[in-house]
Formats: sequence, structure tokens, C-alpha cells
Amino acid sequence: MFNIGDWMYDVLGPDSAILVILFIFLIFFLDALVFPTLPELFFIIGFMYDPSLLFGLQLLLAAVAAEIAGITLLYYVVEHIRVPERIKKIADRYVGFLICSDERMLLVNRIAPMIPFAGAFISLIDSWKLSRSLFYVVLGCLLKYGIIMMMSNFFFEYFSGGDAQTYTIIFIIAVIAISMAAAFLRKKKGGLANENN
Repeated sequence: MFNIGDWMYDVLGPDSAILVILFIFLIFFLDALVFPTLPELFFIIGFMYDPSLLFGLQLLLAAVAAEIAGITLLYYVVEHIRVPERIKKIADRYVGFLICSDERMLLVNRIAPMIPFAGAFISLIDSWKLSRSLFYVVLGCLLKYGIIMMMSNFFFEYFSGGDAQTYTIIFIIAVIAISMAAAFLRKKKGGLANENN
């Protein structure tokens, strides 16, 4: 079976951990700033380069730093442009039908992604504060990707390289599928609630 970690190691060499970390930073930065990039998948592929706990923690720190940088940059861009009141009202209504309408939604967003361009929403929703929002973003990132990293580490500790890679990829696909299903169900439930009002 094709081994992603071995392939990356052969292509990049043994001294390229910093390149993998920078790549993960870039993926998470783009995900927070511009468009969805399936960061779970790239995080785990990066982890396969060196499935050790220390390297996993370095990837986790890169992911957190990138989330903070991307969300903060988008927040400041939206803060410094003229946003029509109509857009702010639409954002308020949208957040109003979610599970919770305060910054805690950014934590829930890790399981059921309902808020794209979080930095823009933080700016548009008057009751949301940047510091509290970033706290929930960081907490969600640490929890989600920490669990992904620990599960992957478990697979690589207790299974052979090929089996560990297979189980890890299945686990990530399951995480992504559950997130998409949760988001779909929540949107559908919100749509039904709006029809009944």
C-alpha cells in the first residue's frame, strides 16, 4: 500500500519538518481567511510526515497561530470597510437561528461548520467581541485537532504503518462526514423553524 508519510519523507527529506509546519500554517490561514480547505485532511497528512507527539504539537501550534492570524486579518479588513446595514442585519438573522447566537457558536462551528469567514461575522455582529471569539476559536482548534492528533498517534503506535495510515484516513473522513452532516441537519432544522415563524 502507498504510504503517504514515507513518500513525503522521501520527497522532502529528513530535514523538512519546517516546510510541513509552514504548509499546515498556510492551509489553516487560507481556511480562516478566504475559503474552506479541508484542514483536517491536510493536518493529518502533515502529521504522517512524522507521527510523533512532539511534531504533532508543533503542527497544532501552527494551526492555532494560523487560525488567529487569518480570523484577525479578516476581522480588521471588514472593520475598515463600509458594510451596508442590510448585510449586518442578514448576518444577525443568520446567527440568530443557530444553536447559540453568541461567540460560543465558534466552538460549535468546529463540529458543525455553520459560520464561514468567521472573522467577518465577528466584525458584523455587534454583540460579539474579538477577544472572546478568539478564545473559542483557539479552544475549538486545540480540542478538535488535539483529538485528531491523539487518535492518529494511537493508530501509529499500535498498528503497522500501512494499517495506521488507513485507519487514520478513515477516521478523518468520518470526522469530515459527521461535520458536514451536522451542518446540513442544523441548516435544515433552521430552515424549517423559519418556515414555521
